[in-house]
Amino acid sequence: MLIAFRVTATCTFQFSPGRTFPTVDPRTGEVIALVAEGDSEDIDRAVAAARRAFDEGPWPRMTAYERCRVLLRFADLIEQHADEVAALETWDNGKTLTQSAGAEVPMLARCMRYYAGWADKIHGLVVPADGAHHAQVLHEPVGVAGQIIPWNFPLLMFAWKVGPALACGNTVVLKTAEQTPLSALYVASLLHEAGLPDGVLNVVSGFGPTAGAALCSHMGVDKLAFTGSTGTGQIVLELAARSNLKPVTLELGGKSPFIVMDDADVDQAVELAHHAVFFNQGQCCCAGSRTFVHERVYDEFVEKSKARAMKRVVGDPFRNGVEQGPQIDEEQFKKILRYVQSGVDSGATLLAGGDRAGNRGFYIQPTVFADAKDDMKIAREEIFGPVQTILKFSGVEEVIRRANASHYGLAAGVFTRSLGAANTLSRALRVGTVWVNCYDVFDAGIPFGGYKMSGVGREKGVYALRNYLQTKAVVTPIRGAAWL
Repeated sequence: MLIAFRVTATCTFQFSPGRTFPTVDPRTGEVIALVAEGDSEDIDRAVAAARRAFDEGPWPRMTAYERCRVLLRFADLIEQHADEVAALETWDNGKTLTQSAGAEVPMLARCMRYYAGWADKIHGLVVPADGAHHAQVLHEPVGVAGQIIPWNFPLLMFAWKVGPALACGNTVVLKTAEQTPLSALYVASLLHEAGLPDGVLNVVSGFGPTAGAALCSHMGVDKLAFTGSTGTGQIVLELAARSNLKPVTLELGGKSPFIVMDDADVDQAVELAHHAVFFNQGQCCCAGSRTFVHERVYDEFVEKSKARAMKRVVGDPFRNGVEQGPQIDEEQFKKILRYVQSGVDSGATLLAGGDRAGNRGFYIQPTVFADAKDDMKIAREEIFGPVQTILKFSGVEEVIRRANASHYGLAAGVFTRSLGAANTLSRALRVGTVWVNCYDVFDAGIPFGGYKMSGVGREKGVYALRNYLQTKAVVTPIRGAAWL
């Protein structure tokens, strides 16, 4: 079945006629649908629509409570259409239906309700002045927000970006990842159904070098938010600076350490470390892909990690009991296998996996390396696949130094029974999130973002609101005041 998608979400502009691109089912490599291919001309139209909606439309002029109600209705519609939304996400992305339906669709609705709740609680301050002046601080919407979401979590990244932007009263131009446009297009239509006015959210499907670059360099865009690779993030930042110096929020790559101390329950540590790296087929920016294990429990941990990986169920993500679906596309599939070969060539011990799974689609066997060294590519570079790299350490100061010896700083995991060790490590690790005896906890109110080359700014929680607000001071003289 071949479907043609031409969606103009919550906006009246049209894509340039005739151009489409395929979106592919990663289970088979077959085309799911032909999607309208937006380019710089379409970005111009989308930005113009967003600008009209902000400058002349009702959205920023509604009461904050009215905006809140629209977002709440949207969350209700997500739940009413949960089966369709989850199926689209799994079909286009390859993640398991259990994950899409059981975690990500509920998290999408929860995040939108979280920001709906913030819409009428954004307020300024009155600042005591040194003289006879009334000093007022206002928090205003920035205007037109340009947003680019990745292919690994299309629904969640839609919520993380669109939710706070709309709650603050902004209008949005959102570019989807070319690999996974379908779920964002669909939920955008639900947002329109919830009562979002025309032009407030404009979704453009297209490619990074054309539509993405046009959005980043557009003089009519007041703010950018991007999630993706560090290399692309650098380009986004450069384009923003060379155009109108628009502020940029970046959530980029990682090579996150997962540290297992010598007092750990090894069975529990193995399972959590396994989840930390193999979740979402390993296609997770914060994957715990550097597994540091204390030398006293190293051998036991390695053997049990090998056994766990070999038991991991790989297969059709729509089937019950499957833990791991296919990688997103052929390009990522081949890239991961090149990293696996690099690990073998550099002398790491391949304990499990290392090859494709099956003979159709983009499936890769869960792969485990032991005896890795810090200078190996598999221990330094972001693989973005189901590959666990296990390294041995002997002391706390050593593992802190080695864990921090990376240009990434997105997240880390610590597994220990010692409160002292947990406190020492969580404060010493140069990362934006430290999970202690847990991993991949993404509540709507918990901020997320990185140190160093893992990004700029934070998403989620109250911190994300700051990305979409301007701060203005208004000062007026006071005459004959009863008090100051």
